[in-house]
Amino acid sequence: MTARLVAWLHTFKPIRPQYRLIEFARGGLGAIAGIVVASVVVRAFGLGTVGLPFIVAPIGASAVLVFAAPASPLAQPWPVLGGNTLSAAVGIASARVFDDTMTAAAVAVGAAIVVMMLCGCLHPPGGACALFAAVGATAVRHQGFAFALWPVAANTAALLLIATLVNNLTGRRYPHVATVAPAGPSVVDKPPTQRLGVQTSDIAASMKRLDQGFDINPADVVTLIRDAERHALDRRLGSRRVDTIMARDVQVVDPEDSLYRARLLMNQHHVKALPVVSPDRHVIGIVAIADLFNLDVADLAKVSTVMTSPVATIRNDAPVADIIQLMTDRGFRHIPVVDADDHLVGIVTRAELIAVLHRALLADDST
Repeated sequence: MTARLVAWLHTFKPIRPQYRLIEFARGGLGAIAGIVVASVVVRAFGLGTVGLPFIVAPIGASAVLVFAAPASPLAQPWPVLGGNTLSAAVGIASARVFDDTMTAAAVAVGAAIVVMMLCGCLHPPGGACALFAAVGATAVRHQGFAFALWPVAANTAALLLIATLVNNLTGRRYPHVATVAPAGPSVVDKPPTQRLGVQTSDIAASMKRLDQGFDINPADVVTLIRDAERHALDRRLGSRRVDTIMARDVQVVDPEDSLYRARLLMNQHHVKALPVVSPDRHVIGIVAIADLFNLDVADLAKVSTVMTSPVATIRNDAPVADIIQLMTDRGFRHIPVVDADDHLVGIVTRAELIAVLHRALLADDST
């Protein structure tokens, strides 16, 4: 019994996330800017009843979410704006229906939760908005339902504007949208790595079965799994870099070269693609044998007329595992390799990738 009690008490021990310096700055400085602007917007106009607060306390809770956890489904623009505004209106309505303050407060919070769930805008500070409106001062009661718009909606809208600016300027996309892999060559099937393994529908079904009210986006979970799989593959391949497998003797063409010369180079060097480079070796396109398939053998048109541009490239210090998605999901057969200055230094074809995977399989068989 004692062991079970100790184990239960251990569940209260907080899990300390590993925050980066930029996240401390985004959360602290972003909240300062957001609260200041939200206050100034309402205070500058001075609309509504005398004595009406120029900022409501729940906005502080909203600031925690939009600056410190901007990827949370509860921190997206509609949950924030809709949750706070609708809940404040519910709180006002509850205060008008029930004379007893305690009853009005309890009903306001409970009803606000239901309304937010129905409207798809669940936002924890919304409960505080409902409570604040239900037990508010005389000025809040005199403002009536307009209180939901001024100052609640005005405060919230200003906070969201600053959150959008701060998050995006500091490298965090807001509103948050789950990363989606680019579509492959087929318009019917999903890319191979998306057809295999865990799918978004699997995560959604698991969340429904477990019924724990997880505050997560299924697409974000799949993104995490895909990234973990890529890192696991990189480890399995020995953390090999692209420059260890690339071909360094790369045949290239100029965009002004003729298609005849491109075909000649392919035949002489037994290659199926040629990077198109500028005089300073920047990759501006690629021409493959498929691009020349239906053209006249002696065609003197310029390479630039048929080349694929822009072209996907990969850094020479990138892990080999990064090539797999480019080749499998996006259907690329030849990927130019560039250095830190974006100068062409090599090329990777499916032949090199198959060789690496073959060696990895042989290593697995030998263990």
